[in-house]
Amino acid sequence: MERGYDIKDVLENLNPAELDYTEWLSVGMALKQEGYPVSVWDSWSRADRRYHAGECERKWAGFRGNSAPVTAGTIVQMAKDHGWRPEMSGHELGWDDEIERDDLVIVDQNWIEGKEVAEPSDWHPAEQLIRYLETLFEAGENVGYVTASWEKTDEKGTRWAPQKGSWDRTAGQLIEQLSKCDDDIGAVLGDYRPEAGAWIRFNPLDGNGCKNENVTEYRYALVESDDTDLEKQNAIIRELELPVACLVHSGGKSLHAIVRVDAANYDEYRKRVDYLYDVCRKNGLQVDQQNRNPSRLSRMPGVMRNGHKQYLIDTNIGKASWNEWYEWIEGVNDDLPEPEGLEGVWDDLPELSPPLIDGVLRQGHKMLLAGPSKAGKSFALIELCICIAEGRPWLGWNCTRGRVMYVNLELDRASCLHRFKDVYQALGWEPHNLKNIDIWNLRGRSIPMDKLAPKLIRRAAKKGYIAVIIDPIYKVITGDENSADQMAHFCNQFDKVCTELGTAVIYCHHHSKGSQGGKRSMDRASGSGVFARDPDALLDLIELETTGTLMDQEENKAVCNTCIQYLDSHFEWQDDLGQDALCNSGQMLAYCEKHLTKAQMDALKAQIGAAKQKVKQLTAWRIEGTLREFPKFEPVNLWFDYPIHRVDKIGSLKDIQPEEEKAPWQKAMSKRKSPDQKKKERKESVEMAFEACGIGEKVTVKDLAEYMATTEKTVRNRLKEHGGFEIEDGEVRKKT
Repeated sequence: MERGYDIKDVLENLNPAELDYTEWLSVGMALKQEGYPVSVWDSWSRADRRYHAGECERKWAGFRGNSAPVTAGTIVQMAKDHGWRPEMSGHELGWDDEIERDDLVIVDQNWIEGKEVAEPSDWHPAEQLIRYLETLFEAGENVGYVTASWEKTDEKGTRWAPQKGSWDRTAGQLIEQLSKCDDDIGAVLGDYRPEAGAWIRFNPLDGNGCKNENVTEYRYALVESDDTDLEKQNAIIRELELPVACLVHSGGKSLHAIVRVDAANYDEYRKRVDYLYDVCRKNGLQVDQQNRNPSRLSRMPGVMRNGHKQYLIDTNIGKASWNEWYEWIEGVNDDLPEPEGLEGVWDDLPELSPPLIDGVLRQGHKMLLAGPSKAGKSFALIELCICIAEGRPWLGWNCTRGRVMYVNLELDRASCLHRFKDVYQALGWEPHNLKNIDIWNLRGRSIPMDKLAPKLIRRAAKKGYIAVIIDPIYKVITGDENSADQMAHFCNQFDKVCTELGTAVIYCHHHSKGSQGGKRSMDRASGSGVFARDPDALLDLIELETTGTLMDQEENKAVCNTCIQYLDSHFEWQDDLGQDALCNSGQMLAYCEKHLTKAQMDALKAQIGAAKQKVKQLTAWRIEGTLREFPKFEPVNLWFDYPIHRVDKIGSLKDIQPEEEKAPWQKAMSKRKSPDQKKKERKESVEMAFEACGIGEKVTVKDLAEYMATTEKTVRNRLKEHGGFEIEDGEVRKKT
């Protein structure tokens, strides 16, 4: 038993076909831990098409337990995550069963005052019904209604009961005809008995009948109470802020509230009506349980009933939607702490959480990394995982060593694992603390964050994570990312993870469309401003627009470094060249030509070609921050040198400004080299090639063409343009 639940009964509400392999194993482990026989697991597993005879017995034999065993509580939580409600355990509920909860109370019945229900003084029947139809239906939806009635006698006495009625006309057709009937509703719908009144169905039908299966949209439910004073009914309905589309006086002793439930299907409709009626009952409104069906009839406004009007009291009152109302009801019934006085803690303040990333983020807090596509955000987060696991600096900030979970929502499993290894190798670090990194691969299995959070908490509990990294969040966003209230609810899920696990939550999000150069860092993330205000630390990546000159400098450095590394592996040569020569690719190549064999030079040229290609792939970035717990830091400039980011320690990127909003042709023009610059580069390339090829032997046009990776014709043209060389019988010499 788990908190009074029979685990066998709980399993009946948990479909094995909805679980992944790991979750299925956890059920088996929990059953064995709680002393159940393997037959319980095997019998339950047979409901899944993936079931293989004998597999449960084989796995069962391998369950030997550990210091943190999987228990029955895991099964209970799984069932809850898949829609099971504890109140339903033990038996299948019928329509009239009541679901008990010890909360959901909004109205203090000892203090509730009745609210007057005012009958309309100016009576326009057709106008009443038109307003009702316009509120509840689209013009093309079929409406069910009943005007004919018959006398029914039973144990309750004799009363008027509705006949089957009609459903062959749309709301648009009825509204058009009612607008021309001069308040004679009977001329449109058929005459009704004034002593009986008339009825109407509040959900649209398919035009083929009036049963539940004919309902096309499970949009509304009926709340009606015959056992409560009318004015008190009105007060409770409004106090509960029920999302009422139409509130109708029945002409008798009850109000009919047509409440928005907006269910996707019949099963969801039943659950939402159960919840709605439970809330009403606990707040003093004893709802008629026979009104649960979506095809139910309600009283039609605009007609008379035994000398009293059936009329529309109000429309569109309370919360705007079911979801808004549900969140409000759940939110009011909270377990929030009481306010505390500052005086009592002034001399004994609690300790601040220790830093996770020095100067940026504390343990147990939230951080958002925002940036455009191709910024390498995922690689940056993988780098952060590794830095936390190894206790090494990340982009210049020291990290606390500890265990981290990386929630991968975007990459397939193989690609994700390879990325971790690639980043380790690019950083040049030995993986001493791989035990500190757990990866949860959820590509193709991601679910909204409000559903993912409890599953994450369950898996991460007692693991001792100091950070959980979620990449990326667009896969789990619930609601409209431009809606402040919906995104506030979404971001609250990160708070739950932080609070329940005592861990930091780090996640990434994309920029909005368009240029970001003119925006503040906190305004660049796509969607609601909640994304900027919610995290304790916001790090924003923005691309820097590099120049041709800067990239030439980077290429020069890459060539020099490649030459130095190659020479280091073959010679003792440090005293041969001065500092200036070590930073000049032309001089370095000339030196290598002089001291290396042809085979060695060919190998070096191949490495130089690869280094140049890598420089062409470099992109420049700047990180700016908005911090809640620490002072603002100076922007950090980076090179994204796939697959890692390298801090620009020498300041090459310091004076470059982010790309501004320009037309595409303006951007192209700004990157285009001038004719003089191109001519200068061609001249320098000829001189560099001549120096490299001319050590200790004559230089030919063919040699230059091979070195410059171009044609002999192009070489002759560039030599002619240069003006400082002459060609004789294919040999190139400098003019004296």
